[in-house]
Amino acid sequence: MRLTVNGKAHDVDAALDTALLYVLRNDLELNGPKYGCGLGECGACAVLIDGVAARSCVIPIEGCIGRDIVTLEGLGTREHPDPVQQAFISEQAAQCGYCLNGMIITTKALLLRSAHPSEDEVLEALRHHLCRCGAHVEIMRAAMRAAGRLVEAQKR
Repeated sequence: MRLTVNGKAHDVDAALDTALLYVLRNDLELNGPKYGCGLGECGACAVLIDGVAARSCVIPIEGCIGRDIVTLEGLGTREHPDPVQQAFISEQAAQCGYCLNGMIITTKALLLRSAHPSEDEVLEALRHHLCRCGAHVEIMRAAMRAAGRLVEAQKR
């Protein structure tokens, strides 16, 4: 079957019920999405599917045929990071970095839906990501910077 990942078509030889995460990591050698809980709870495996954040550990590849899948690697490059990636770099919004893939993907999905979300909207979007590293202030600042709202948040 053929999957479109990061703008490129890939022929994949796997069972239809194989989780998308396994194909992305094992077959396509993409390291952005991480295996966290395997239950769709933690968010480390998040990818964009047709512009919507989705938990790739619980989505069978059968449901991804004909859809546009974007991983962290597909957002930008080291030389030209996506504005969301750049905001996370600028705010140093990582400690261990394991959950960061999901945070960046979810922030990108939020900005695709709402170009200038409020702080409450950002908090709501990110609240379903499990992260214990304590970088939440920096993560929030990075999301607000990506949304062009950092200056507004600092004025309050």
